[in-house]
Amino acid sequence: MRNIMIVARKEIQEGLRNRWVLATTLLLAALALSLTFLGSAPTGTVSVRALDVVIVSLSSLTIFLLPLIALLISHDAIVGEMERGTMLLLLSYPVARWQVLLGKFVGHLSILAFATLLGYGAAAAALVATGAAIDAESWAAFAAMIGSSVLLGSVFIAVGYLVSALVRERGTAGGIAIGIWLVFVLIYDMALLGLLVVDQGQVVSGRLLDALLLLNPTDAYRLFNLTGFANIGAFSGMAGIARNAALSPAVLLAALAAWALLPLSLAALAFSRREL
Repeated sequence: MRNIMIVARKEIQEGLRNRWVLATTLLLAALALSLTFLGSAPTGTVSVRALDVVIVSLSSLTIFLLPLIALLISHDAIVGEMERGTMLLLLSYPVARWQVLLGKFVGHLSILAFATLLGYGAAAAALVATGAAIDAESWAAFAAMIGSSVLLGSVFIAVGYLVSALVRERGTAGGIAIGIWLVFVLIYDMALLGLLVVDQGQVVSGRLLDALLLLNPTDAYRLFNLTGFANIGAFSGMAGIARNAALSPAVLLAALAAWALLPLSLAALAFSRREL
């Protein structure tokens, strides 16, 4: 455990030195504040609670932005250090390879969690400062959104490690990381929508659709945040899906956790077999 925390502290220090923490926090805070003040303006007219609007807006922002940030900070975690020669130096100390990988994961996830909590928390604080009425259910949905956002980030950090453990060049890892982001965030849902339009309910049953949604962590995240709470589901237009969905919030969270654990385990296996 001590070795893991030493590696994690090293990654956090490098993140501070390279301004990753500051840049990520400022970016998330700026976008969250923009969505807060622009998106909550009409809530008094349509009788929707302001924080519910913010949750829906931030959930959409998270799907596009957080996976990209996670891949950018993780895609060269292994191959980059190998190219610089620092990995050989690090492994000359009495530390196992899986400890190095897990320490990096803890460090990078801490950076992402700090930036998410502070950035999105600033939006909620600004909303409170305006005097908006916020009930306990909205606060619970907001907390769940932040927690699941960090979990989504951990998924793509783990995927970035897997890429970094398999490739031989840093540039290749960067290109693959961008391709993965495009597939999961844009291409997959477009292809799934096209399949549903063509199929017209003939082959793709409800259970098959649920399975297809679980194959994309961003879809699991979206469903969890837009159907997990009644007030959010009603506002987001997904109340009907929430009532009939076979995927409960617990199942969706378990899918996200599995999406984080599987790539991380495969990355540890690939790293353990890789020659320095």
